[in-house]
Amino acid sequence: MFEACADPKAIEGLQWALCYLTSGKHLDFYWSFMTVLGLLAITAPSALAMGFLGATAARSQIAPVSWAGKAYIWMVRGVPDIIFFLFFVIALDQLIEYLKFLAVCPATDVSPWQGLEFRVCPEAKVPSARASGFVHQLYGFGLAVVTFAIVFGAFTANVIYGAMQAVPRAQLETAEAYGMSRGQVFRRVLIPQMWVYALPGLGNLWMILIKATPLLFLLGVKDIVYYARELGGSKTQAYEYPHGDWRLYYFLVLLVFYLAFTRVSELGLARLTRRLSHGQATAAGEALRKAAA
Repeated sequence: MFEACADPKAIEGLQWALCYLTSGKHLDFYWSFMTVLGLLAITAPSALAMGFLGATAARSQIAPVSWAGKAYIWMVRGVPDIIFFLFFVIALDQLIEYLKFLAVCPATDVSPWQGLEFRVCPEAKVPSARASGFVHQLYGFGLAVVTFAIVFGAFTANVIYGAMQAVPRAQLETAEAYGMSRGQVFRRVLIPQMWVYALPGLGNLWMILIKATPLLFLLGVKDIVYYARELGGSKTQAYEYPHGDWRLYYFLVLLVFYLAFTRVSELGLARLTRRLSHGQATAAGEALRKAAA
């Protein structure tokens, strides 16, 4: 990065450390933290939206819609996360390429599924072979986001469904007695009330989502775990900055990052819980009332 770093083997001490920590690969390592934060920023609201739709569908009075919502919750919750992640990414990738195969490949081409292999014409590859490495990483990140949203959306749906069931039936019946329609009761009474009951479970899911971000490494995305392993591994004289096995120190940085992030999340969730519980007939709301008395 600096002119003095042109020949790393000719420098030593503090200057060597400064050049080492500002090398191109280290800058990629620093930017990879944004990859994790970006995943959380996109996945959390997406999973919340999918969870809300799934829970609403599960409570539907229309039998097929209710079955679909409950099947979504049951299907994802019944499969270990790692298996679903690895399976769904491959399945989604093949589905995208198959749809493009139908659109752009010659009609004479045989089915892309040949025995245990999946092959499409070069024009149907996603991304194309001529695409840059950044495009390939962006595509892999997109698949990861969709997979995370579907998996955690199912867990979110289960939490929201339970929270909706926890809202006292008497409140809903009172609203109906005042002449509110079913839709008005849902929007004005059930939804505002259920967040108080859902927040503890949603908070736990947020913590689990944070801890699940290293799965990006298994999905082929160059995240913080990938760079920590690559940079921390032993480097011989063939590399610009030879060093021993420093993985312990790199993974210690990740440990501090995740601990700090979860601590900030805990403080934010606690503040949100206090705000939503104010005036509510719940244990948390009662605790706030007594504290203010």
